[in-house]
Amino acid sequence: MNASVERVRDALAELIKAALISDDAVSLAFREAGRTKLAALAGDPPDPASLRMDGAWMLAIQAAETPELAPQEGQVNLTLPRACPFTLEEIVAPGFDVDQAVDHIRKIASTG
Repeated sequence: MNASVERVRDALAELIKAALISDDAVSLAFREAGRTKLAALAGDPPDPASLRMDGAWMLAIQAAETPELAPQEGQVNLTLPRACPFTLEEIVAPGFDVDQAVDHIRKIASTG
């Protein structure tokens, strides 16, 4: 896996964790971690040709769905789509709203 995919995967995983976790304080910590990782991506955006967002998304789901976090998950079921709900351009754009992104993930996960 290349570094661009890893960076995007890690940022998306934080958003997924924030969406899945029921505890508001823990979810907030994941949101903040996501903001930090997204800011790093925006500051040094990966080459779009170096990654596939759907692949990074699927890896992010795997990274987020850890056995350690399972007892805290309660916001949604774990039916997340295979297609990434965000483009690279969206997540590195100024003003990308992490809270809105987390809410969107909750909605798409709860509807399958």
